[in-house]
Amino acid sequence: MKKILSLLFVALLAITACKNTTDAPVATVQATTNAIKHAKGLQLYKYKGFSLVKVTQPWPNAKESYTYVMLQKGATLPDSLKQYTVVNVPIKSAVVTSTTHIPSLEILGVENTLVGFPGTQYISSEKTRALIDSGKVKEAGANESLNTEIIIDLNPDAVVAFGINSTNKTLNSLEQAGLKVLYNGDWTEQTPLGKAEWIKFFGALYGMDDKADEIFSKIEKDYHDAQKLAQNIKEKPTVMGGAMLNDQWLLPEGNSWAALFLKDAGANYLWADSKGTGSLSLSFETVLEKAQNADYWIGPSQYTSLKQMMEANPHYAEFKAFKNKKVYSFSTKTGKTGGLIYYELAPNRPDLVLKDLVYIFHPELLPGYKLQFFEQLQ
Repeated sequence: MKKILSLLFVALLAITACKNTTDAPVATVQATTNAIKHAKGLQLYKYKGFSLVKVTQPWPNAKESYTYVMLQKGATLPDSLKQYTVVNVPIKSAVVTSTTHIPSLEILGVENTLVGFPGTQYISSEKTRALIDSGKVKEAGANESLNTEIIIDLNPDAVVAFGINSTNKTLNSLEQAGLKVLYNGDWTEQTPLGKAEWIKFFGALYGMDDKADEIFSKIEKDYHDAQKLAQNIKEKPTVMGGAMLNDQWLLPEGNSWAALFLKDAGANYLWADSKGTGSLSLSFETVLEKAQNADYWIGPSQYTSLKQMMEANPHYAEFKAFKNKKVYSFSTKTGKTGGLIYYELAPNRPDLVLKDLVYIFHPELLPGYKLQFFEQLQ
């Protein structure tokens, strides 16, 4: 915070200096408060004529942070900010690199600006698939190996990337070629609303801050409304999750995104007291001992039917939730080319995920509700 305030002070001095020497539109400081409420790895400071976007957690345990200046047309850039990546907004074209970025473009109504994506087959949205099928979105390689030649040829106003560390030769090459590369760390967020709030990153990029604020406020309200429904439930069902993979049972740790959803939906997740935001790796026997009588089984890996599960491991039938057909999966709902809709849309719409779970555990609270992501396995 001290660094930001110092930066703003210097920016203000620079702005004042510009005011004495030019008649061009001058950026003036209007606010200094961070506009982000839930996301831990994103900060957004809005001013007249420009905004500062600071990505403080581009990947887990990152030591680096990145500051981007979103400069509106006609505004003057303070000298003190010229050291950062400056993007003239609203941008007219973009390459994004995660399917989780697609819903943000669509809900802002700027999906037509998408010119390239690595691994277009993973995009499920019908709206963006139509753009791909019409040739308006080019295949740009793979996440781990972006096709720099294609992206440079597309010459987008911005490349919205994500990284797992600071050593990405491909992204460095794109920057050296003069492209604006911006890290997006939405995937590192650990709370449902924290992930969704990254729509404000795209709002700043497209000069649509107000619309992004409005969209997120509606998602936030709907999430809290669903949470309140389940808040006073006295009988919370017990819940297990995950499935076996390579002789280990993988399931969410207690502070993970998935576990927080279960808590907010009025369920008693059996590993809620475990520490960490990733996945637990346990033996079958350990899970059976604790979860044999669990009421519900949520997210049994990639399985789309009880028959599939039995064929993979007959011992799954030893669980009460399996016997009672209380197994719910999001793996049944895919896009035209096989991508899981949940992985693409759920981070942006935690309100819908929570309503699904509230309905599964407490159907009387949402009469007539239709599941969006999950499906009861048969």
